[in-house]
Amino acid sequence: MNAPLHREIPADIFNPAQALAQVSAQWDTDIVRQISEYVGIPCKSPAFDKDWASHGYLDTAMRNAAAWVEAQKVEGLTLEIVRLDGRTPVLFFEVPATSADPDVGAAARASSGRTVLMYGHLDKQPEFTGWRNDLGPWTPTYEDGKLFGRGGADDGYAVYASIAALQALKAQNLPHPRIVGLIETCEESGSYDLLPYVDALRSRLGDVGLVVCLDSGAGNYDQLWLTTSLRGMASGVLKVEILTEGVHSGDASGLVPSSFRIMRQVLDRLEDSKTGRLLPQSFHCEIPADRRAQAQATAKILGDEIYKRFPWAHYDCGGATAFALPTTTDPVEALLNRTWKPTLSVTGADGFPDMGNAGNVLRPYTAFKLSLRLPPLVDAAQAVQQLKTLLEDNAPYQARVTFESAGGATGWNAPATLPWFDQALDAASQACYGAPCGTIGQGGTIPLMNMLSKGFPKAQMMVCGVLGPKSNAHGPNEFLHVPYAKKLTAAVAHVIARMP
Repeated sequence: MNAPLHREIPADIFNPAQALAQVSAQWDTDIVRQISEYVGIPCKSPAFDKDWASHGYLDTAMRNAAAWVEAQKVEGLTLEIVRLDGRTPVLFFEVPATSADPDVGAAARASSGRTVLMYGHLDKQPEFTGWRNDLGPWTPTYEDGKLFGRGGADDGYAVYASIAALQALKAQNLPHPRIVGLIETCEESGSYDLLPYVDALRSRLGDVGLVVCLDSGAGNYDQLWLTTSLRGMASGVLKVEILTEGVHSGDASGLVPSSFRIMRQVLDRLEDSKTGRLLPQSFHCEIPADRRAQAQATAKILGDEIYKRFPWAHYDCGGATAFALPTTTDPVEALLNRTWKPTLSVTGADGFPDMGNAGNVLRPYTAFKLSLRLPPLVDAAQAVQQLKTLLEDNAPYQARVTFESAGGATGWNAPATLPWFDQALDAASQACYGAPCGTIGQGGTIPLMNMLSKGFPKAQMMVCGVLGPKSNAHGPNEFLHVPYAKKLTAAVAHVIARMP
């Protein structure tokens, strides 16, 4: 049997200062400009742009990223835009392993060792409202180290940072494992197109031993943050119909029940409106002891910034400024509430005229778009079915109540970290940020992570990102924190260099 091609690389071989200097210069001279151009492309995810294929924005973003990657002339890199009929495209690149031994041939390098899989996405959330007057979703603005605009931080920067990290490794002539990249364009729609691509590319992915996913968040901008869990999601449109057309509210109210009141009754089956707790026990799960312990450690680092970082509404109260309050001010509970507790959000509504055209009319229907965040260990497919039954059965007043599912994605709980991975993360954080690596659960969903954990159960998962305080992904004034992104890029190179 051949000896393993790779071995753990001593810390003093990789030069983190050199890597940080190189990637910082590359960000300043090239990458910020590339991402600025990307921000200007309204490449909304298919869920928000049904005509994405004819509009061509996703294709433009994909072609631009591919052209940039090819222009980097990374030794050994091959690249392909892969297209399956009727599905959004993916970018796939591959770089063969290198060896410290010059006598090891290309075939041996290709067949030995494990693979690093680097992941990102190029599709975006829709515009949303409330942008600062001098900002906009498709107008890149660079200000005090922050690049404002939709998608730069979530997740357009990932492909550029991934290649820059690889270039930093190459520049130091360090041996590295085989590296592949998978950049999709359906993530913000639940990645429903991704699994067919993973199946189609499975033989080319190889034996994945490390996943680098740069689509997550950071507790602060002072250290590297490893995401240890992600919530799942079940979403859809709940519609209550009571009339075939609107009628005079004075004539009908008191006899015709309000569709909005019926909506409230139906939602009361799901959520305690006083506390926000979801009532079905099947939507909850036991929080693992190690995740509670990590939350306690993270709470000591972040303190009340866990909830103070949000843009709370404020108003004058007797000459003093009063602020809206969070569900809890206990830092540990705040962390667990946003990562391990199920929650309901209404993210859209239909059946309501705008205020200027709202006459005295009893509306025929009310429709809400529901977003149900699920704990990491709850099966999303089962939750969607339970949700539909719960909401539709035995409708008040025999109203027509329907729930049209938009699908679901099961969450993710990270596998146990191996010693080399723990050491590499902490060394990278200390070298690039001057502080130890932190761990944090995230309330968002990355559907790919659950897929990859099932497909590659022994792989270590470096799930990180630039979505720190006030970066506001999906909302107005989203920004990419460029100084943090530079350090994250160098940290990725550092961790890959230490992979056994």
